[in-house]
Amino acid sequence: MTRIVDAWMQHPTLRHSNHEMFAPLRRWMGIEGELNEPIPLELTISAMDEGGVDVGLTAAWYGPAGTLIDNDEVAGFVAQHPDRLRAVAGADLSKPMEAVRELRDRVAEGFVALRIVPWLWELPPTDRRYYPLYAACVDLGIPFCTQVGHTGPMRPSETGRPIPYVDQVALDFPELAIVCGHIGYPWTTEMIAVADKHPNVFIDTSAYSARRYPGELVEYLRGRGRTKVLFGTNYPMMTASRALEQLDDLGLDDDTRTLFLSGNADRVFGLT
Repeated sequence: MTRIVDAWMQHPTLRHSNHEMFAPLRRWMGIEGELNEPIPLELTISAMDEGGVDVGLTAAWYGPAGTLIDNDEVAGFVAQHPDRLRAVAGADLSKPMEAVRELRDRVAEGFVALRIVPWLWELPPTDRRYYPLYAACVDLGIPFCTQVGHTGPMRPSETGRPIPYVDQVALDFPELAIVCGHIGYPWTTEMIAVADKHPNVFIDTSAYSARRYPGELVEYLRGRGRTKVLFGTNYPMMTASRALEQLDDLGLDDDTRTLFLSGNADRVFGLT
């Protein structure tokens, strides 16, 4: 069996699950109203098992209105299943230097990346508040993960444009590995162009099932982009079993399939 790494997931706290901005997503998932109890961690591990996921990169969520999943909570999840989960840090952009210091401490504890969701802050990745963290990521040798494309929650989508934002960051920090989640739709062609242009820019397929990948992304994955695309789910919004439905229909050869499902993530995140 091919090893599978989920490059974009989160084990949600109750604060995260019940936040008002996720109400449309809860309805889309068939959940009426708010949850009364947090999703058990064992349910997340079971969902990984069902989808054949060996390792999930579970992230913190920091935003201007409050922290929905903090770094301590992520560390606690990973401590319970160190063989299945790897920690991805979040950061408070309103306190950049405090965030840099915490990021350094977290990486020393074993965190493998930093993720910031620009639409949550309504600040594009070129905003000056990100830049100390980019420099820290380069020094620490970890990737920066961000969201590209439109937003599911009712928040502005502009911050998810690959051009000019990701393109400019990659120009300013050519040593920074940037993993762009959610494929960039409806700007997928832009996203592919940016990944082609910059050696350290990658795309992950989180929030989309294989049957919904745009044709241009499938063509890229089959060909010149075989080392640039990583599998992701956006769990719990999408499970791995659902995300991987009809993967066989993409026509990937064995080497490309392995790179997509784990090889690229192993290399970019330094997992092996």
